[in-house]
Amino acid sequence: MADGAPIDLVKTTCPYCGVGCGIIASPTGTDSAVISGDPKHPANWGRLCSKGSALGETLGRKGRLLTPFVDGERASWDNAMTRVAEGFARAIDDHGPNSVAFYLSGQLLTEDYYVANKLMKGFIGSANVDTNSRLCMASAVAGHKRAFGADTVPGVYEDLERCDLLVLTGSNLAWCHPVVYQRVIAEKERRPDLKIVVIDPRRTPTCDVADLHLALAPGTDVALYLGLFHHLSENGWADTCFVENHTRGIQDVASLASDYTVAEVSRTTQLSEKAITTFFDFFARRERVVTLFSMGTNQAADGSDRVNAIINVHLLTGRIGKEGMGPFSMTGQPNAMGGREVGGLANQLACHMDFDPTSIDRVQRFWNAPSVPHAPGRKAVDLFNAVADGQIQAIWIMATNPVVSMPNADRIKAALKACPLVVVSDIVPNSDTARCADVLLPATAWGEKDGTVTNSERRISRQRRFLSPPGLARADWWAVCELARRLGHGYAFDFAKPADIFREYAAMTAFENNGTRDLDLGALDDLSDMDYARMDPVQWPCPKDGRRKKRFFADGQFYTEDRRARFVPPGLASPKPQNHPLTLNTGRIRDQWHTMTRTGRAPRLNRHAPEPCVDVHPDDAHRSGLIKDGLAHITNERGSIIVRTNITSAQGEGSVFVPMHWTDDTASNARVDVLVSPDVDPVSGQPALKASTVSVEAFRPAWYGFAVGSAASEPDAAYWARAASDRGVRFELAGSQRPSEWRSFAAKLFGMPRDARLIEEVDEKGCSYRCAVFMRGRVSGAFIAGPEPVVVARDWLADQIGRVVLATDRHLILRGQPPDGYLDPGPTVCACLDVGRNTICAAIKNGAHSLNAVGDATGAGTGCGSCRAEIRKLMEVTRVPEKA
Repeated sequence: MADGAPIDLVKTTCPYCGVGCGIIASPTGTDSAVISGDPKHPANWGRLCSKGSALGETLGRKGRLLTPFVDGERASWDNAMTRVAEGFARAIDDHGPNSVAFYLSGQLLTEDYYVANKLMKGFIGSANVDTNSRLCMASAVAGHKRAFGADTVPGVYEDLERCDLLVLTGSNLAWCHPVVYQRVIAEKERRPDLKIVVIDPRRTPTCDVADLHLALAPGTDVALYLGLFHHLSENGWADTCFVENHTRGIQDVASLASDYTVAEVSRTTQLSEKAITTFFDFFARRERVVTLFSMGTNQAADGSDRVNAIINVHLLTGRIGKEGMGPFSMTGQPNAMGGREVGGLANQLACHMDFDPTSIDRVQRFWNAPSVPHAPGRKAVDLFNAVADGQIQAIWIMATNPVVSMPNADRIKAALKACPLVVVSDIVPNSDTARCADVLLPATAWGEKDGTVTNSERRISRQRRFLSPPGLARADWWAVCELARRLGHGYAFDFAKPADIFREYAAMTAFENNGTRDLDLGALDDLSDMDYARMDPVQWPCPKDGRRKKRFFADGQFYTEDRRARFVPPGLASPKPQNHPLTLNTGRIRDQWHTMTRTGRAPRLNRHAPEPCVDVHPDDAHRSGLIKDGLAHITNERGSIIVRTNITSAQGEGSVFVPMHWTDDTASNARVDVLVSPDVDPVSGQPALKASTVSVEAFRPAWYGFAVGSAASEPDAAYWARAASDRGVRFELAGSQRPSEWRSFAAKLFGMPRDARLIEEVDEKGCSYRCAVFMRGRVSGAFIAGPEPVVVARDWLADQIGRVVLATDRHLILRGQPPDGYLDPGPTVCACLDVGRNTICAAIKNGAHSLNAVGDATGAGTGCGSCRAEIRKLMEVTRVPEKA
């Protein structure tokens, strides 16, 4: 797309999860657009989740990084890249190529990933390229390679609708992949005989659609699948023909599984024997079985073994590669798959090639590269340990925030602060990682990028630019090529546009392939610029000979040396010493993404869960002295955080759940990964992000508060959490001691201009305080504090900012409650259509006694469907007036 060309509708791809939804963007100005789902994209057929539908609200230049910075000072791109090149060259000259590293992201496009890997692994001569995708699906990669000989996802989304049993393990599909969940819901409603089993220690919203929820003890997944393997073997459910002709190694697994009777599985997993036998029977008697797994499986010290335990039962029964059956890895990020394709993991070369002599030689010849490394590089945790130890002297971090997302996050921050050269490419200047940068580079954001991504079913889609980059923001591939040129490798990085990079990448997948590697895009290696611009979503493999596969392995041919799949005996994780009484589980929530640099800008995405919280079982809450809507202090030897308490029986006893999204910019002390142990899976190097132990106790502040304003500064309070609102910003607050003067606290919070008028109410003992700030008759701020958690109509109060309020009604602002007769929508339940709890409850009381009826009356639940479980709970607890 040429600069200045007229734009009407642009088909692009969502930048969030691994579903890879197609989107239609209709620009409405230089930095805004109307967003809708693409009804022709096969990943979503027009559906969008709450995050995707709110993408238009996340655009704009406010808060963007618009120019390079060097040592905290504005700089030109020339000066910034000179500093980067000099720092990398000095480290390489003084300490060798392994003293430098790239840390990449599943937010990058494939073209960005490709040039970064080509530069590091082909021309610098180091394999120190890893990615935040290491944190989400590296164990799936390891499991695939051990079983199949290649990192191959056999199936497609359609299989989730064609199976007769869908097993969801380690996946809160409803919140983390809502559009795929919606497809599952629709199929379940159409075909009630479809059985769904959810395996998860927590009762998540995904369980709402389940026929069976197995709330197994954390860390006992392998035992459950060994028991299933034993049951299938002993009761004649094995496909002996498939096993004999297409696999190896069954005896080792059978021997290991022989001890896992139903009684032993029950003892280990703490599930009832009845629940276990029900699951086993479901699996045995339904040929079409899909086992979908995600972060809850991968993010474990035995993640790779969990993956292979799942694959083993599918190999045993021959349920792989056919319609409606097979193991299915659901990736976390929009281009985690694309990164795997081009070698974004430190233990892979490009195009699904490894560090064997044949592949090294092939890569070197294709790139005409001077120095391809002969061994894998450092995986994420080891990479940052090397930064801390001084072995890595220069690191470039792109499109990710490891100071928040990596385990033992405070050590990551300290390591980067001590590193001689830290380069960070980002779209905002104030991320926790950007604050550690010596050189900060402004990157293009979604809507400004041009390239490709690959989703969880191997489907490549175009991400197209529909907005002009603001300021001096530049594409990541361009910046990497600039470094290559300054290091003397410009001849190999003479790319003028993403299409040039894609053609080279596609050609590399086909180079000396001849069907020996699963990844083959040979049919796309000669796309014209126009063909690339118009490219429809395409699923690989797509070789030049035209013999495409929708699914892999239906023919029983795998990518091992003898073309047979391997049964892999999974190790049994030894219990680690419990230093603290509770197990910490971390993960995503429904309406936020990663560290909220994008979703945090959309007010409606903040209304469902506006602050960091901990889900805790009522019995654990009682033992810890926690109170409803109070605050919790969570600690271990690595650090501490303070978050809101959410006491719920959906959380398993003995463990707690804390979301991963909050940063030092959005909360006072809620970076949960400071608590997470750096333990990793020994095969994949993936961190065990869900198995650290913590202590939890009540944090008892002297006061709680809530504030809204057109603008507000960071509060001087022990606890605060910031969220964007439609008319400014809102804060949840708490203080260890009462301010010496409430008025001064409020004035500092709102930055009171001289012409502002403040009205206030203070009780006699100073325990409670209410104030409102007016500018020329309009509300510009409100602050309410008291000794107990503050109860006000938060969304209504936030909506009053900027409005004219008559003097006779100003008491309503101080009270934080709407006038009589006004129905406060209440906390958001459905973010897609912005429907509140009170609105839904009113509809239920008025006769909406089914999900469909609630949807017809309010719209709630008719978007992505991820709020349906919450609506169902409201239907259970809302009192319906009895008829006279």
